[in-house]
Amino acid sequence: MRLLRSAVAVSSVLALGLTACTTSADPEPAETAAETPAAETTAAETTAEETMAEETSAEETSAEETTAEGDVPMGDGTQTIYLVSKGFQHRFWQAVKEGAEQAGEEYNYQVEFVGPDDETKVTQQLDQLKTALDSQPAAIGLAALDSGAAEPVLQQIQAADIPIIAFDSGVDSDIPLTTVSTDNEAAAGEAAKQMIELTGGEGTVGLVCHDQTSQTGQQRCQGFIDYMAENAPDMTVLEPQYAGEVGLAANTAKAILQANPDLVGMYGTNEASAIGVIQGVNEIGADVTVVGFDSGKTQLDAIREGSQAGAVTQSPVKMGYETVVAAIKAINGQELPEVIDSGFAWYDAENIDDPEIAANLYE
Repeated sequence: MRLLRSAVAVSSVLALGLTACTTSADPEPAETAAETPAAETTAAETTAEETMAEETSAEETSAEETTAEGDVPMGDGTQTIYLVSKGFQHRFWQAVKEGAEQAGEEYNYQVEFVGPDDETKVTQQLDQLKTALDSQPAAIGLAALDSGAAEPVLQQIQAADIPIIAFDSGVDSDIPLTTVSTDNEAAAGEAAKQMIELTGGEGTVGLVCHDQTSQTGQQRCQGFIDYMAENAPDMTVLEPQYAGEVGLAANTAKAILQANPDLVGMYGTNEASAIGVIQGVNEIGADVTVVGFDSGKTQLDAIREGSQAGAVTQSPVKMGYETVVAAIKAINGQELPEVIDSGFAWYDAENIDDPEIAANLYE
């Protein structure tokens, strides 16, 4: 476009020069004859420059058509990005899938999204990761259930020269080119901060954490414990108990409550564990402050009804979207940051319907 403007500017200057010649005193015929070839030559040069400018402009337009906003290259519709999630039993993963498919449609890539039956099925997830490798996609995304168990398959993926992106939860490996996730330690710290304010900074708090093997599970549990230790020295945090399935989490919560009648609060680190805590508390009829993570209809209803104080929400749609965008950039050899933060926010009865919060909630 700069070349086109230059050509127009040169042409304008020449036109002005020719106009000035016609308003001057009439030249001798011989001089006029001498000027004519020069004028024709200049006009020819101008035409050539304009032609080059048009060609350059066409090339720039073509380049713009193949590169989407934010320097994300458009696909040709034939390449597949294969995402292996932690499961489909929670609405959270459906929201991640929606975001991934949105990015795939926007940038003209096919998206395959799978996950095990629940978040305890590590072997099933590894089988799905192997299936992804066998299909030879353009890129693979993995939300690892076990941060160490996937390493052998990751090495095979790397050997096949297929870029891999970690999402939701990192892995104990430097093979993934980036990790798209919530800052889980900071998010857990926010849950702890709210717990302190809600309970007055005194009493005993129980934890139901969804697993010990994923980085997500570890960070959401330890981040809460660390924040409480630093900011609420008068509060006692019990040893975390682990349950990633609603029924098991409910039984775990009841056992904690029965063993600790002085409990003032309980924290569940994902949708399943938080819902289990709510069920356990309701079945016993205990008067404790419940703080959760993620969303889901049970938590949303509990917060509106007052049986749950609030929860930390991630941005699952954004997580899926950013994972596919990162995969596209990796396919095209673009540099990626080590971590891409997909964000989080605290919500309760006061802000649950605010547009910015509601967009990140799901039933």
